[in-house]
Amino acid sequence: MRVLDSPARSYYAASAAGLAPAVRPSLQGEQSVDVGIVGGGIAGCSAALHLALRGYRVALLEANTVGYGGSGRSGGQTIFGLAVSQDKLVAQLGAEEARRVFDFSIEALELTQSLIKRYAIDCDYRPNHLHVAVKARQARELENWTHELHDQYGYRSVSYLGRAELAAHVRSERFHGGLLDTRSGHLHSLKYTLGLARAAESHGARIFEHSCALKFSAGLAAGEDVRLETAAGVLRCKHLVLCGNAYLGALAPALARRVLGVGTYIIATEPLAPAHAAALLPSNAAVADINWILDYFRLSADRRLLFGGRVSYSAIQPPHLAESMRRRMVRVFPSLQDVKIDYAWGGLLDITMSRAPDFGRLAPNVFYAQGFSGHGMTLTAMAGQLIAEAIAGTAERFDVFTRIPHRDFPGGALLRRPSLMLAMLYYRLKDLL
Repeated sequence: MRVLDSPARSYYAASAAGLAPAVRPSLQGEQSVDVGIVGGGIAGCSAALHLALRGYRVALLEANTVGYGGSGRSGGQTIFGLAVSQDKLVAQLGAEEARRVFDFSIEALELTQSLIKRYAIDCDYRPNHLHVAVKARQARELENWTHELHDQYGYRSVSYLGRAELAAHVRSERFHGGLLDTRSGHLHSLKYTLGLARAAESHGARIFEHSCALKFSAGLAAGEDVRLETAAGVLRCKHLVLCGNAYLGALAPALARRVLGVGTYIIATEPLAPAHAAALLPSNAAVADINWILDYFRLSADRRLLFGGRVSYSAIQPPHLAESMRRRMVRVFPSLQDVKIDYAWGGLLDITMSRAPDFGRLAPNVFYAQGFSGHGMTLTAMAGQLIAEAIAGTAERFDVFTRIPHRDFPGGALLRRPSLMLAMLYYRLKDLL
């Protein structure tokens, strides 16, 4: 078994071939900018774009290529809310601040669509998303959640669907009901990330690929530059933004202790006949169940079923990945039993102990955003915008997120994964029962 840490066999990488420049340079020698950014995913590219729009000289360093990490491999579902429940946020922040965090997630949906439109990003965006119930108890939970969203948060883009109504969107005997959101949706995650990178470059941001950031030093004196080193170069910047998430590693040990990279996996079928695709997902909505270890799926632009699920808290690739994922898919759609699987891939999802995103500063001029815990497709772009606002001197909105408390994963470097694997047994049993 091995850690699955390459997007090479992903449908996204295959279908986005040719959209990125053939060569982006690596950082060579010593250069100076206003803002240095580490990480070429959605958060980093969004920060680069929004800072460049404000006139800052920006350089982004990516250890591999733009979209290499979770941003370019994910399920591509753009969803309202956070991975942490609103009840927990209310307990931590109070009702008013928790409402502001929720509203940011809705603004993030709008930001995603506005960026796609403004920069003509061809990323196969489609509206509509469903949370679905595998059990009758979960159906009641979704119905109650719909009322809560209407009454407490004024969010009326959602509606509850019983089993009969659900058939207009997903045709599977597995589900008892669903929560439909017409403002959420799905997209080609790598095409979207590459589009944000091009948008940032169009406003003057520079992107250096194959430029792994090895260490940085940040002085505490006012106006003192940050020195960021790679194997072949040095970047001096007045501000540093860390958007490496699960791939940040040893660059910032204090942050690495607060997130854990969890393996998650997706398969893509061969293209389905139009009638077959329509028989599975008539409205072309993206779908996710609400189990703790969840399944999620949607149709691609060329009518493949993209089916994700299963997690590895050891970050080790499960054996016979394609076939084990096929079994999960066939539980939902038995008619896909004999359909060919063309792609199977995985990557690391960054989670925090609380499943709430972790934003903050390591020094007055060193900002970070990480720990999106599976709800990052839209909130990452919002994080980039909020960081740009904070660097420009208006940090009020960014600081709402910095007030969410976070703890290190227990067990230290050696025991944190085994400890979490034991804890997850409880949730697996809860799903099964």
